[in-house]
Formats: sequence, C-alpha cells, structure tokens
Amino acid sequence: MNSSQLFGITTLAYLLASMLYIAIFVFRAKKLGLAATSVTVAAFLIQTTAIGLRWYESYNLPGYGPEAGHAPLSNMYESLVFFSWCIAIFYLWLELKFKNRLIGAFAVPFAFLSMALASLTSDAIRPLVPALQSNWLIAHVITCFVGYAAFAVACGLGIMYLIREGSDTSNKNSLINTLPEPRIIDDITHKTMVFGFIWLSAGIITGAIWANSAWGTYWSWDPKETWSLITWFIYALALHARFVKGWGGKRIAWLAILGFISVVFTYYGVNYLLSGLHSYGS
Repeated sequence: MNSSQLFGITTLAYLLASMLYIAIFVFRAKKLGLAATSVTVAAFLIQTTAIGLRWYESYNLPGYGPEAGHAPLSNMYESLVFFSWCIAIFYLWLELKFKNRLIGAFAVPFAFLSMALASLTSDAIRPLVPALQSNWLIAHVITCFVGYAAFAVACGLGIMYLIREGSDTSNKNSLINTLPEPRIIDDITHKTMVFGFIWLSAGIITGAIWANSAWGTYWSWDPKETWSLITWFIYALALHARFVKGWGGKRIAWLAILGFISVVFTYYGVNYLLSGLHSYGS
C-alpha cells in the first residue's frame, strides 16, 4: 500500500467522522460520541503514517537519487493534506481540553473538505525546484498551516455562535440549546484566533526569511504576500478591537468567518487566479 491509498482511506474516515459529529448534534445521539472521536483519531493516525510514507517515497523516485527526497510540503496536494492534518490535531486538542464533542460538527468537516480538495489535484511526487530547497520552507509552511488550521476551527466556532445566539432559548427542547452557552463559544473563538494569529505572524516572518534566501528580497509584494498581509490585518483588527473596545459576540464571530474567507483566498484562490512568485505551489 502506498501513501496515496492511505490518504484515500483518510478522506473517507474524515467523512465518516464528520457524519458522526453532525449526527450527535442533529439527533442528540451522545452515544455516538466515542465512535466519532475514535474514527477521527484513527484517521489522524493513518494520515500521519501516510505523510511519513510519502516523505520516504520521495527518496526513491524513479530516475532520481536520494538527494531528491524532501518533506511533503511543497505543492498544493501536499499542503492540503498537511492543512487537513493540522485541523484534525488542533480539533482533537480542543475536544480534549473543553470536553465538548459538538464542536466537531463545525470543525472536522473542514479536515474532510481539505482532503477532498487534495484528491482533485495531482498527487505526483516531484523533485524540488531550487527556490524550495531550503529548511526555511519547512518552517514557513508548518507555521502558516498551524495558523490556518486554527482559523478554520475559529470559523466553525463563529458559525456555531451565530446559530446559538440567534436561536429561541425559551424552548428548552430546542436542538440549538444543546450547543454550549454563547459566552463559552465566544471565549473559545477568541482564544483560537489568538493562537492562529501568533502562528500566522511566525509564518509571515519565516516566509520573509525564506524569500530573501530564494529571491534576494524579504518582501516583493507578490500576490500571496499581499493577501497574507491583508489576512494578518483582519485578525489583528479583530483582536485589537476585542482588547481595546471589548468587542465580542456576533462581531467577533463574523470577523472569524471573514478572516477565514481571506485565508482561503490567500491559500487557494491566489494560486489559481493571480500569478506570482508562489505559482509553483499550484
């Protein structure tokens, strides 16, 4: 079995996990909780094994020597897989910390969607172009995608907040009332955005260092760099407004959603709609 086959199993496992978490929410089927968590953990472990196997496979490319080996973080397929991996581990940590599986209905589907998108791109392993042959690339990709994963979960929490806040709380039997209290969702959303913001900031810094080693300049206003900065400012505005003006609730929820839309365009849209120095990542 090769890494691509394992990634295929991972995609199906995340789909099953998403369905189980949504079933817990929709049908109040708390008995499915352990199954949902178990499937997610199993998917994560299979995915981790597949990432390691793909790394190993890169050292055995037909027609190339071991020097062609590299960390599987160099193209759209591999970055989508890693994005999914980051979402899964971040969500599992949240579930462990806050003891609430309903968050899974709003977070795990992002891990599945990322793997589903990866399945639509080429999974071929190719030697790295010179600009990507740097350890700073690994640092840059890891820091960025840990931040992106946190923002994906924050977006899911923002949606959860808006659903919970807009519901009729007088009906104690309402499905929506099974969600955590709005103040709890708001607090988790804020902490998740802070976590993601720290990692995105680190990603921009490591990216600038990598750019200097690859292209001889720390910043060149490449479309990817420009949109990364726009995304950074959206989250900086949200966190600044909360710290200085006490913003919370719907405002932060909407900013979490808006910020993630910007993340998606920075990560996915720019590669296909705007040509630039990062075009080899498509």
